[in-house]
Order: sequence, then C-alpha cells, then structure tokens
Amino acid sequence: MALDQYYLLGKSGLRVSRLALGTMNFGTAGFHAAYGKTRDEARPILRAYLDAGGNFVDTADFYTAGQSEIIIGDLLAEAGVRDRVVLTTKFTNTLDPSDPNAGGNGRKHMIKAVEDSLRRLRTDYIDLFLLHIWDRMTPAEEVVRTFDDLVRAGKIRYAGLSDVPSWYAARAQTYAEAHNLTPMIGLQLPYSLVAREIELEYVSLARNLGMGITGFGPVAGGLLSGKYRPSENGLSGDGRLIDSPGYRPVGEREWQIIAAVEKVADGLGRSMAQVAINWVATRPGVAAALIGASGATQVTSNIGALDFEIPADARALLDEASAPAVPGPYALFQPAAQAQFVGRNVGDKPTGYSPPLWVS
Repeated sequence: MALDQYYLLGKSGLRVSRLALGTMNFGTAGFHAAYGKTRDEARPILRAYLDAGGNFVDTADFYTAGQSEIIIGDLLAEAGVRDRVVLTTKFTNTLDPSDPNAGGNGRKHMIKAVEDSLRRLRTDYIDLFLLHIWDRMTPAEEVVRTFDDLVRAGKIRYAGLSDVPSWYAARAQTYAEAHNLTPMIGLQLPYSLVAREIELEYVSLARNLGMGITGFGPVAGGLLSGKYRPSENGLSGDGRLIDSPGYRPVGEREWQIIAAVEKVADGLGRSMAQVAINWVATRPGVAAALIGASGATQVTSNIGALDFEIPADARALLDEASAPAVPGPYALFQPAAQAQFVGRNVGDKPTGYSPPLWVS
C-alpha cells in the first residue's frame, strides 16, 4: 500500500497520509547537527516520500537552527509541489537566547515565529501550525486567540499542539469552542510500544475533543528496529541512542518489548521497525505515525509498514509485553476496577444501537 490513502486530521476537513515525514535531521547546524543531512542528502528522502503519495511533512523552526525549514522550502519549490503538501511547522524554542521574547508561546513570539517560518519555507501560508512545547507560563487563552488571528490573517490554515499537559490541551480546546475560535485539530505526542503513557489521558482527550494524534518516535529512536543489544553498559549498537542521555533508560521491560517485536516480525516476514510503526499507526485516536529516515531506502521500508495487518494473537503479544504500569488514580478507571464500582454487564450501548421509536 502506498501513501495515497488519506484520512481526516481530527475534526476537520484536512486530509493527511497515515505516515507523516519528520525532517528534524534536515540540516547540519544546531541541536540536531550530529546526524543531520545536507540539502542534497535530504532531497531523495523527501522525494521518496512524495513519490509514494505522502503529503504530510513535519518540521519546526528549531530543527537544525532553522535549516530544516530552509531546505524543505527549497526542495518543495524545486519540485513544484507546495500546494499538494500539508506543511506542518512548530514554534516555542528560541533561536536567539539573548532576547527574552524570542522564545516561549506568547503572542509576540508566535507572530514573529510565523513570519520567520514563512520566509524560511518560501511560502505564504502554513497548513498546520503547532505549539511545540508547553512553556509553563503562557495562558492557553492567549495562544488560542493568537492562533485564531493567524488563521483570519491567512498566515496559517489550521492549529494544533505538541508536548503539552492534557489539562492544557483540554483548556485550549474548550476555550476555543466556547468562544467560536479556531479549534486545535492536531495533537503531536510521543507514542511507541516503549512509550505508551499517552494512553492514560491523551487518547481519550483527543478522541472526545476532535484532535487527531500524530505519534512521533514509533521505533523509539531506533530501539525497536533491532539495531541495539544488551551489553555490560546497558546498550550496544550503531546508533544515536548510544550517545543520547535524553532517551529513557533501557531495562528489563524494554528488552522484553524488543523480544516481542522481533518474534512478531519474524513470524510475519517483516522488519522490526515496520511492526513497531504499524502498531502505532493502527492505534485508537492516531491519525498518523511520524517517521524519520536517514535515506530514501529507509523511507520506502517504513512505508511498507502499512502493507500488512498484525494478527490478533500477535497484537496481543505486543500489547502484553509493552503494557505500562498504571498509576493511581488511573488504575481506578480500568475495566476490572470499574466492574467493582458500577457492576458487571454495565457499559455503553453497542455501536449502532438505536432504541425503538416508541421509547422516550
């Protein structure tokens, strides 16, 4: 299956591919320079994605100190495909630490960030503009009203959030609904067999409030691709996780998940990365899985994650191996616990249920 099947993002009319292309490694400057790609190296990656029918391209002003946006803008213009691409970029991080208003989520920075991104991307509009990271300060009301102003000004088409607390996302969306302002249609969050924490609140939040989740890190930085093995120091292999202390520790649970992914992949004749991506892309509430790539071949391989179904028994194996510990009070909301409080055989009406017309 190529990427030429499109689905609505959240409660909107915007159609996107089930796999989004992440471009954090486009460019050779700034925070992500260690594994960055030049324009010529990035070109075949983007081309392979577009040629397969993909239309959902994700970047941020912070990636490679702005080079990612510049490269994407150049390559889209070169290919003449700007209008068919759903171009997503994000704001929050500062590119000028000397200026206190050059970062964060305040109105002053939001508007400047849009203008700077438009210039780097060589476009006059951004399809989906996301708040990148909660700054712990800016009121949700200020962010939502600025999103609305940017939509009305034609600078952006849609708004969304990334890496915010669930209460903040709920506050922003309900404020937008109550005041007839631009709603958030996308919610970008980390999601993989290793990192399932968003299932505690965010999935229900997104499904109830009309936001489609884009899950990033479906292969957990390469951990679920099979390229790493246990060692005396905890991890061995050829990849950036070796020198990336920001990633979560790899312990018994992670190796248990890796073993389950490997078993399922062997049984299906698929790569471990394809199994891991498929699992995320087919989870409830997920509109798209966000994939990255170091080359065109990897893009093609990742797209193959949509070419098969994980059988029920294999999915159960993955779910069981990766089941996260459920802390309180979330443990009280699980089906087994609920049965104690509201009784068994009590639940929602089945899908499609319609009472007889004479029942009032």
